[in-house]
Amino acid sequence: MTTVWSGRGAFRRKPIEHIEEPEGAPSERLTRTLGLLQLTAIGVGGIIGAGIFTLAGTVANQVAGPAVLVSFLIAGIASAAAAFSYAEFAGLIPKAGSAYTYGYAVLGEIAGWFIGWDLLLEYTAIVAVVAIGISGYFNFLLEETGASLPTWMLGAPGTGEGHRFDLIAAVLCLFTAYLLNLGIKNAARFETVVVGLKVLVVLLVIIVGFFHINSDNYTPFFPFGVGGAFTGAATVFFAVFGYDAMSTAAEESKDAQRHMPRAIIYSLAIAMVLYVLACLVLTGMQKYTDIDPESGFSSAFKAAGLPVVADVIAVGAIIGILTVMFTFMLGVTRVWFSMSRDGLLPRWFAKTHPTRHVPTRVTWIVGVASAVIAGFVPIGEAAELTNIGILLAFAVVCTSVIVLRYRRPELPRTFRTPLMPFLPAVGVIASIWLITYLRVETWIRFVVWFLIGLVIYFGYSYHHSRLARPTGTPGSGGLPE
Repeated sequence: MTTVWSGRGAFRRKPIEHIEEPEGAPSERLTRTLGLLQLTAIGVGGIIGAGIFTLAGTVANQVAGPAVLVSFLIAGIASAAAAFSYAEFAGLIPKAGSAYTYGYAVLGEIAGWFIGWDLLLEYTAIVAVVAIGISGYFNFLLEETGASLPTWMLGAPGTGEGHRFDLIAAVLCLFTAYLLNLGIKNAARFETVVVGLKVLVVLLVIIVGFFHINSDNYTPFFPFGVGGAFTGAATVFFAVFGYDAMSTAAEESKDAQRHMPRAIIYSLAIAMVLYVLACLVLTGMQKYTDIDPESGFSSAFKAAGLPVVADVIAVGAIIGILTVMFTFMLGVTRVWFSMSRDGLLPRWFAKTHPTRHVPTRVTWIVGVASAVIAGFVPIGEAAELTNIGILLAFAVVCTSVIVLRYRRPELPRTFRTPLMPFLPAVGVIASIWLITYLRVETWIRFVVWFLIGLVIYFGYSYHHSRLARPTGTPGSGGLPE
C-alpha cells in the first residue's frame, strides 16, 4: 500500500488514513495488552500523587494559602477543556506519542517535533519532582522511628544545611525504570493494585480529617491575593494531567479507540473530586502558615494528635506517589520511542526488548536522567521545569482538534469533543493564560531547551525523518519494514 502524506518540508504531516498500519520493524513495535481498568488506573495513578501529598502543602504554605483549593479548580478546568480534545484524538489516532503524534498528524512535523522535544524534558522533570516528594515522606517516617539518614543525602544542595544529594529520590527513579522494563503487562498489574491502595489512603485522609477541621483556618482565604491562586494553579497544573502521559500508551491498549477516551475522562473526574476534598481538609486542619510544605498531610495529622494516621498517610504517600513516577516515565519513554521510530531521533532508541517488547534503552536513560535531577535539584525548581511545555502541548492539542474537525470532518471518531470549538478554545486560552504566571527563570530554561531542539531538528531530524524518504522505500511514510 502506498502511503500519502500532506505538506512539505518541516510542515509535512503523518498520514492519518493509515494510522492503523503497523509502524517500523518487528523490533520497534509494542504489544497491545492494556484494558480499560488498567488504563484508568494508569491515568489516576498519574494524576493523584504529588499534587495531594506534596504540592498541595507547598502551594498552600508559600503561594495561595487556603485558596490552594481554587488553584486546583482552575487547573482542573483548564485541564478538563484539554482532556476532551485528548479523548477525541486518542480514539482517532491510537498510537504511541500522545500530543507529539497528534501535533505531527495535524499541524506538521516541526510542530510535532517541538511538542515531543518539550515533553522529553517536562515528563522527565515530573518523575524527579515526584521522587523528591516521596523522599520527604520517607524521611518523615524515619524520624518517627528515631532513625535518620546522613545529612548529606537528605536533599539537594540548597534545601538544608549540609544537604548534598537526595539519595532516596534518585534510587526511586532507578527503581521505576527497572519496574517499567519488566514489561507493560506486569508493570500495569502492579500499577493497578497500588493505585487502589492510594485511593483508599486519600479517602482515609478526607474522612478522618473532616472531623478535625477548624473553619477559622480558612481566614483569610486569599492571603496572597487572587493572583496567588492563579500562580498556584500554574504550579500545580502538572498534577492534573496524568491522562496526557497515560494516552502515550494508546499503542499498548487492546481497544484504544473505545477505551482510551473513556479512561481519560474517568481518570480526570475521579482525581478532581479527591483533590478538592483533600485540599479542603488540609487547609481546614492547619493554618496555612503551619503546613509542612514537604509532608503536609502527615504533619497535619500528627499535630492533630493522630500519629498513627500520620504514619499510614506517609506510607500511603510513598506507595501512591510511586504510581505517578510510573505513569510519567511510561509517558516520556513512549514519546521518545515514537520520535525515534519516526526518524526524528536516532532509530537506535526505538529498539524494543525481544521478549518483553518495551523500549528498554530509553527507559534506562530516562531513569538515570531523572535520578540526577531528583538528586541535585530542589523540588521547587524542578517543578517549574514541568509546566510550560505541558501547557504548550495542551494548547497545541486543543488547536489541533479544532483544525482537524474542520479539515477532515469525515474521519471516523469514536469520541467527539463537545461544544466545538468553544471548549477546545477555552483550553487554549487557559493554557496560555497560566503560562504567563510562570517565573522568568522558567521561561529562560524553556527558551534554552527550545533553541537546542531547533538545532537538533534542522541538523538531524529534518533529514532523517521517515517522511523525508521517497515513497516506497523501506520505512518511508509509515510503511512496514
